[in-house]
Amino acid sequence: MSWRKAAVIAAAGVPVGLVWWLLAPSGLNLLSGNPELRSGGNTEGWLPRDLVLAGLFLLAGCISGAVASGTKHHGPSGRDVLLAVGAGAAGALAAWGTGVVCGLWWGTPEDTSASASIAFSLRSLAVLAIWPAATALAIFLNTVFTTTKPETTGETTGPAPL
Repeated sequence: MSWRKAAVIAAAGVPVGLVWWLLAPSGLNLLSGNPELRSGGNTEGWLPRDLVLAGLFLLAGCISGAVASGTKHHGPSGRDVLLAVGAGAAGALAAWGTGVVCGLWWGTPEDTSASASIAFSLRSLAVLAIWPAATALAIFLNTVFTTTKPETTGETTGPAPL
């Protein structure tokens, strides 16, 4: 995997963060459309807000893993796997930051004195591990279930098949 692919995977965090803000409660809330969840002060929207990002990270990780898996004849090297997982981690951080910035710029002003989670944010930081983990899992599954043809040298070691 090239550095260019890794940079694309990491940069994909910016649109993922924007989509998170568009879909999640206390963001633009296009997914549920429930006006009660539009405000970050409603605690019932905090878990769905994190779950929307988790779902986006799972999808992004699967796509990243497919991109980084190599070709049918040449699987990924250890360097490729580390590069893809690192790019997934960078993408997750970029998505989180982008979503928070979108909430600051375009969200409604909230009084966060009671809890910082009232602002558009991520309550469970463990969600950030989903993208790199899904990338590693996708590479692993692609490696296990992809059949590779052995290189032939043109030499035969036995009788020709009938």
